[in-house]
Amino acid sequence: HGGGSGGLGRLGACGIWPGGLLLLVGYPGLEMFPSPWPLSRGDRRHSHLFAYLSSQENQVVRISFSNLFKEFRSTATWLQFPFVCGAAEGSACGRAAGASRRDLAGAAPADVRWTCLVLDLHSILSLYLNRRYSHLKSVKLCSNLLVKNLCTSDLVFDPGVTFSKARPADLACRGVAPMPREMAFPVPKGEKWHDLYDYIRYSCSQLLPWGRRGLVGGGPQSSSKCDSAVCFFFFFQSLLPDPILKLRMIIGFGGCSTKQALWTQDNAAVVYPCHAVIVTLQIQTGEQRFFIGHTDKVSALAFNGNSTLLASAQAGPRGVVRLWDFPTGSCLSVFKTHVHSLLSLSFSYSGAVLCGVGKDGHGKTMVVVWNTAQVTRGGEVAVLAKAHTDVDIQALKIAFFDDRRMVSCGRDNVRLWRVRSGALRSCPVSLGEYHSLEFTDLAFEEGHVAEQEPEDRTLFVCSKSGHVLEVDYKNICVRRARRLLPARPPGLLFFGFSGSGIAINSISLSSTFCATGSEDGYLRLWPLDFSAVVLEAEHEGPVSSVCISPDSHKVLCTTATGNLGYLDIQSRDYNTLMRSHEDSILAFSVEGTWKQMATVSQDKTIRVWDLVSMQQLYDFTAADEMPCAVAFHPTQQILACGFDSGMVRTFSLAASDLLVEHKQHRTVITGLTFSPNGKFMFSSCLQGTLALYSCMVQKSHVLRVLGNVVARDAGSGPDALVVSGDNRLLAFVGPSKYVVTVMEACSLDELLRVDISILDLNSTALDSAVRVCFAPVPRGELLVSTSSHKILVLDAKTGRLVREVSPVHKLSCSSLVLSKDSRYLLTAGDKVIKVWDYQMCALSQVYIGHSEPVRQVAFTPDQRHVISVGDAIFLWDFLALPVERSPPRVVAEQDDGGRWMFLLCSWRAGAFPMASHVGTRVTLRSDFCLFCSAPEQTASHSLAAAPKPFRGAASHRYCLLLCVAEPRKETKTPKSQCSVRPDSYRHFTPRFKASVLPQSFLPPPAGSEVLKLKAVIGYNGNGRGNMVWNPDTGFFAYTCGCIIVVEDLHSGSQNHWLGHTEEISTLAISHDAQVLASASGKRNGDCHCQICIWNVQDGVCTASLFHHETQVQAMAFSQDDRFLVTLGDYSDQTIALWNTYTYELLSSICISEPVHDVAFSPLSHRELACVGKGAVMFWLLEQQGADQVHQAPAPDVLGPVELTSLCYGADTLLYSGTNSGQICVWDTETNCCFMTWEADEGEIGVLVCRRSRLVSGSNTKRIRLWAVATVQELRLKGPDARSSSVLLEHEITLDGTIVSAAFDDSLEMGIVGTTAGTLWYINWMESTSIRLISGHKNKVTEVCFSPDETHCATCGEDGSVRIWSLGSMELVVQFQVLNQSCQCLAWKPRPVVVWGAESQHVVAGYSDGTIRVFSISRTEMELKMHPHAAALTAIAYSTDGEMILSGGKDGLVAISSPRTGMTIRVLADHKGSPITVLQCTQKQYRDFGVEGGELWLATSSDRRVSVWASDWLKDKCELLDWLSFPAPASPEVSGLSSLPPSLAAFCPWEPGTLVYVGFGMQKEALFYSLHKKQVVEKISLPYFATSLSLSPAAHFMAVGFGERLLRLLRCPAGPTQDYAGHDDVVHLCRFAPSGCRLLTASHSAVLVWELSGG
Repeated sequence: HGGGSGGLGRLGACGIWPGGLLLLVGYPGLEMFPSPWPLSRGDRRHSHLFAYLSSQENQVVRISFSNLFKEFRSTATWLQFPFVCGAAEGSACGRAAGASRRDLAGAAPADVRWTCLVLDLHSILSLYLNRRYSHLKSVKLCSNLLVKNLCTSDLVFDPGVTFSKARPADLACRGVAPMPREMAFPVPKGEKWHDLYDYIRYSCSQLLPWGRRGLVGGGPQSSSKCDSAVCFFFFFQSLLPDPILKLRMIIGFGGCSTKQALWTQDNAAVVYPCHAVIVTLQIQTGEQRFFIGHTDKVSALAFNGNSTLLASAQAGPRGVVRLWDFPTGSCLSVFKTHVHSLLSLSFSYSGAVLCGVGKDGHGKTMVVVWNTAQVTRGGEVAVLAKAHTDVDIQALKIAFFDDRRMVSCGRDNVRLWRVRSGALRSCPVSLGEYHSLEFTDLAFEEGHVAEQEPEDRTLFVCSKSGHVLEVDYKNICVRRARRLLPARPPGLLFFGFSGSGIAINSISLSSTFCATGSEDGYLRLWPLDFSAVVLEAEHEGPVSSVCISPDSHKVLCTTATGNLGYLDIQSRDYNTLMRSHEDSILAFSVEGTWKQMATVSQDKTIRVWDLVSMQQLYDFTAADEMPCAVAFHPTQQILACGFDSGMVRTFSLAASDLLVEHKQHRTVITGLTFSPNGKFMFSSCLQGTLALYSCMVQKSHVLRVLGNVVARDAGSGPDALVVSGDNRLLAFVGPSKYVVTVMEACSLDELLRVDISILDLNSTALDSAVRVCFAPVPRGELLVSTSSHKILVLDAKTGRLVREVSPVHKLSCSSLVLSKDSRYLLTAGDKVIKVWDYQMCALSQVYIGHSEPVRQVAFTPDQRHVISVGDAIFLWDFLALPVERSPPRVVAEQDDGGRWMFLLCSWRAGAFPMASHVGTRVTLRSDFCLFCSAPEQTASHSLAAAPKPFRGAASHRYCLLLCVAEPRKETKTPKSQCSVRPDSYRHFTPRFKASVLPQSFLPPPAGSEVLKLKAVIGYNGNGRGNMVWNPDTGFFAYTCGCIIVVEDLHSGSQNHWLGHTEEISTLAISHDAQVLASASGKRNGDCHCQICIWNVQDGVCTASLFHHETQVQAMAFSQDDRFLVTLGDYSDQTIALWNTYTYELLSSICISEPVHDVAFSPLSHRELACVGKGAVMFWLLEQQGADQVHQAPAPDVLGPVELTSLCYGADTLLYSGTNSGQICVWDTETNCCFMTWEADEGEIGVLVCRRSRLVSGSNTKRIRLWAVATVQELRLKGPDARSSSVLLEHEITLDGTIVSAAFDDSLEMGIVGTTAGTLWYINWMESTSIRLISGHKNKVTEVCFSPDETHCATCGEDGSVRIWSLGSMELVVQFQVLNQSCQCLAWKPRPVVVWGAESQHVVAGYSDGTIRVFSISRTEMELKMHPHAAALTAIAYSTDGEMILSGGKDGLVAISSPRTGMTIRVLADHKGSPITVLQCTQKQYRDFGVEGGELWLATSSDRRVSVWASDWLKDKCELLDWLSFPAPASPEVSGLSSLPPSLAAFCPWEPGTLVYVGFGMQKEALFYSLHKKQVVEKISLPYFATSLSLSPAAHFMAVGFGERLLRLLRCPAGPTQDYAGHDDVVHLCRFAPSGCRLLTASHSAVLVWELSGG
């Protein structure tokens, strides 16, 4: 006991006290100690507590509590807390004190009670000083109080819990215990402890609050109501949100090895390691999922058979294996491997056994087998067996048919392993003459049939010498050996030649083919007999591994250069999933204008990445130099890079050109940066030289060079040179590592030097500076990280130490940066990233994932993401919300177009702006913000006038205002950083195209066109709102690809408007039907997509508008046609307003969420509305600014939905549809939704309203007609309106999702478009639907003419064969085969007998290997044959129509009789390579020295053509000639994702001559003479051809290209004419028998051309 009435008593306790909780029981309260005796008036006493703690860093910290203190203070070794006491409730002191917290300061009242105080010492040290608690050294009490006892403990004592209650509740397992008897207070029967005494606990843990008087944290400004005698206010705040970083994406692959990459069982994702993180990448969306837990690089991965269990091994001396539950991502088990370096893992198919191979501590090979059967049920992993071996093992796999059998291969050996009786034994395979090969990989024959004996399984083993061995598992010997040799002649692979083979690194098998990856960089696909290469893909470096997907449709491939990709076998497309640096990344730089990031690495490359997609844009390689520093120019597309040779180079990314080289340095560049305004550049080197450059012009020049100013021993790093935000100051470490220097940036005049080593007087070692960083300008602070793991905050003007943070990292801080609002500090050190609350640096969060030291960390310019680099590039989402401020702040900036842009920033969500601020950027809800831009009103306009920027502005015509339904609480920036397609089919997504526009184009001279586009077959069902019809004028137009088709509904004649080069997304027609607007994507080289304005009368494009960056989602004209509004898609997120008189851009607004549809009010040209994510936006156009903005909430009944469509109704009604099938009705006067009803089961994408009727169209393929006459009356009832009075009048089901609709004024008839590529005429009065326009939904695979040219036939991947009338271009008949793709088609030629309708037949080949013969007159299938096991790729009739020639994907050619249905001959000469062309022609019977009246050819994709002479009646078929066309060994096909096809055709005007085009040494067409056996003519082509046809009449040759170009050539050596109109590869072109017509196809569009003149 201490104290007395006359003075202060002292109580001390010394020694080492364990336990993290300090518990003190005293009277009246032990945080601040009032006197326990009655005090006379004026006798006020104070209390003190001093606790001395020792941290694990051996730092002694003093914690003080006293009611003398008025505020909280702290230093690195001292914490001072004020004590705040209140009187007992109802007492005189309590009534006198009042409710103010200020009244609670000072000495305690006399009527206080006994108090139990608990201090969590762990939390206090961690929270305020970022130190780790070790023990309590001593406690000193200087106070007027009574103390009952004091102790330390690791348990939390609850005085309100008795021993009898604690045992049944089992509170001990939660770290809670009753109060010890020595500390307990008496509690009378019937009373409660908390009613008699006070309990205060000071802690940061989640156990708060505790008990009735438990501590509630909240900060000094908050006060909680407390009825106790003593109320203690604490100052704890956690760093929120938690977590503040979320890993979004990692750019990187490998680390320990580039051989590890796996498919998931559903073929949708790949799993691969990126250093210490395991990444799952969705191949369609690019979304990544992460498995984090390893502390070193992952060296091996393995899946069980159904991809539910994933095993991963960690490299290094502390090697462990982790087993993961793959669907949930949780780690099931972690166990040591007993192997120093684990190189390979293999799971059994069931997942019950795991096998690994690696090296032990002595470098000897070791094989370990684990039992993992119990892991999924919470069991442990046990070692089944392990063995040491002297043989080399490169690969080891468990046999899928037996969990206890394994196979391995390595240098000079292939071995079979088996676990029996706890022992692991092996036996070698007898290799014979192949015993000295270096084997690299192995694979079992495909199949998981349990009934099949293990002896029947074949094992394939590959080697560095190119040998592939088939191993007999039963006899343990080699059954067959093959050697894969390099190409000879160039471009072809053969067997049997001598020389070095292909060094195979990896092999993978499916049931039908084999994939190999080799050292020469090729991924090759082979048949299982390895007879020929089926498909190949070349890479930049050696292929490390290959893996065939479970469905055998894709092949995953990794390379030694860090690339990861897959080959789609069906489409022959190669998709790169990941590119990465091969070595550690040294530095990066980010710029915000073009959203790009540049990185430099020890692999001697400079790479530029797109920040949105994170795809690589540029790759620069320095052969003899290593780039070590990089910086983006802030305002120009200029990149500066410093090298280890001392060279500083600047590059223009726009021109891909080197601008200038600076040679001011002679050694490694250690620092490189630009000033924020881009006027200056600074560089430093390892010798201490500092250079200043002027960047006022594109080519920078040197202004000043200083020697020995930068520290030589400070090392290089991205933060070596930093410039303040106001461009005035430059800071760096130098001239020694103990000094930080601040200079004037524009002149390099020294302003300040700070000696870091003398700032800590208590330290025995000299402290040195490591990195520096400026705080944002208003703070005027300079941050310095030091070698003693501290961050010093200095005054940038005086050098005074403001505060320090310690310790920051275990090792020195390698990078630090502050957010723009100075709220958060990022630091990197060792292998972790920390985020700190800059105001209270005791608050931080730590993030792991890097396996190497983090070199640099930084915010992206928009502050939404964080980037960290080291072993890989990590992109993190920064989840902290921007700070809100009460007063609005107006900022004005002038852009390059001479327009003032006003931003009203920092407005509280939900607040209403003042009238004077209308017209600026207004944030009315968190997820919808807008920017408004307007012309500058006068030359003297100043920022002082910004509060009323648009009033009285003579040149400003219109601005946009926003009223938003359904306000949100979250805060978002105006535009989403990452474009994610919304959950709405109504939103347009362009069809993916790998083709590009041609670099050169040779249009025919005006008036001399040989080809004239007569008709287009098809409607683009991928468009949205891409059909218009005006019932008054009869104008009808729709889109097909990049063509606008204007059709006369009476005659069926077409006009074609060609002005776009990309797929047209949407159309809009003015109300007077005189102007049509069309929109498409951006062309090559353009920055914006194209909007064309057409004069309807003459079809002339009068204007082209460019503003939106990606796609235009919707467009609308105002009721008076004065304005056009255009809506960008989910990636663009802008709304633009245009003047239709001049087509000037009036205003452009950026919105933070995607918007789907837009419409003008029919009552006023000043009002429009658009719909998006959970909201309707009402816009108002004003000439002189605006005076009010309303905000209307959406009905809660909708939930989180997308509003997908809208239309205005009668008077003041607005209808909107949702993606969940509801229709909402809004009152546009009050902007309120007063009624909703369930209108469909699917998403409503189309709404059309006329007076009292409403049409809705959805993705359920239905259109519905509603009677809504009573809705106007229900509007008066407001939210009480019932939807029962809305009646469904009619319903029609069509063939696809509804994407466009146009109806007359009475809504009795209209036209509707669907995704099936069909336009329907709808008549509600008759309840009928008539097909107007139809086409293929998917790719067209073949086209042909009928012999009399009255009809044409098309087939497609949708499985349909369609017959069209060439006179009316109408669909005559359609044959549909479900679940199959129709690949080829041929029309039966005119027979010798009189032509009759009954003789009209077409034959079609399908993907299942079947052939079907259809009778057109009887509209039925007459014959079905199945001569092929693989998909058909080509088909043709013999010249007399008595035989059908068919070619398959496997290279086999079958000759079948349509009369008997039998296959009479199969030719295997082209086996292994798909047949691309089959063509028959007539010849003289004994021409070329062989009998037969028919000549035919077959072409395969391996550039081979066989020519045959046949007499089918005599069953003769003789090979006449065999042609092989050479090709380069390293194909470089610009703009094509796969090799162009090999095509050949007989020349009609040169008998005995054929024409060949395909991939070869040159881009040319070759004329080959069968008589002379040589090429007789060559015609140069601009690109590799993708289609070919020769006219049977005139000497014309039509060639299609992948560059969307159709070229017509007059042979020989005549003029050429190029024709546009295709929006993708021209993959088909076919002349009519008379040569007067030409059919071309581009994806699903079929174009009919007529030949005239020439």
